[in-house]
Amino acid sequence: MKIHHGLQNLPAFKNAVLTIGTYDGVHFGHQQIIKRLHDIAKEINGESILLTFDPHPRFVLFPDDDKLKLISTIDEKEELLSPFGLDHLVIAEFSKEFASMEAEDYVEKILVNNFHPKKIVIGYDHHFGKNRRGNINLLRELSVKYNFEVEEIPAQTLQEISVSSTKVRNALLTGDIRTANQLLAHPFTIKGKVIEGDKIGKVLGFPTANIEVSNPHKLIPASGVYAVKLKINDKFYKGALSIGYRETVFDNSKLTIEVFILDFDDDLYGKDLDMIFVDHLRPQIKYENWDLLKEQIAKDVVDVRNAIQL
Repeated sequence: MKIHHGLQNLPAFKNAVLTIGTYDGVHFGHQQIIKRLHDIAKEINGESILLTFDPHPRFVLFPDDDKLKLISTIDEKEELLSPFGLDHLVIAEFSKEFASMEAEDYVEKILVNNFHPKKIVIGYDHHFGKNRRGNINLLRELSVKYNFEVEEIPAQTLQEISVSSTKVRNALLTGDIRTANQLLAHPFTIKGKVIEGDKIGKVLGFPTANIEVSNPHKLIPASGVYAVKLKINDKFYKGALSIGYRETVFDNSKLTIEVFILDFDDDLYGKDLDMIFVDHLRPQIKYENWDLLKEQIAKDVVDVRNAIQL
């Protein structure tokens, strides 16, 4: 998969089969669109192309709304898309000027002039252009003028659940990791860096790594304790990860993410790691004393060993 940052200096694509969208999470529904894209490109001896945007359009359209959090950052999106056989990933900068384009101008100036598509494949209820006025009907109307075909992929279901980024996001925000991972068809992951902590875990006999999330727009699941796989220097470890506001023994308003890594004893300060979520173990609980907390962490470690196979 070749990655192109921006719309400048794009190559001349051969029989381009194009899809467009934010693809946040690259979930099961997205994967079905990409599979169809790949199949069509193979049939017509063409190239499959996914056009996505950075930053996420909502960050530009609603800059004062801090509610949106990303299931996958742009870097994670690149990693998630790489196994699916796409020929090209094009990441266009989304700006106010971009958002103000009339739908017809968007089709001509962005899609046709840059890609000369033979076929455009879009997901269910896809909208584009100023005030989201463009839709499947406009694409079909313009396809005659610009000589391309259009195909709409219907909403996808997984075990009778319709799949969407919103449903994935809601599952994560309630701590329902199993449902989120099922809808994603891959495990939810957070990238972070190990930073200096208060070393309370070390006092308890369970030294934890305090994590700073790499991207401030990344979605953080609900407070609680999770079983996670940790990728450190291309090796995998089991971990008990805690997300919360330090309400276990004392109160603190700052959200903290810390992880106890099983069977690991090394200095991680300043190092990057991936936290791959497997299951939600329990909610965050406030304990009356350190001994009760130690007992619970010991139970968490047992649950992590049972939950994860490496």
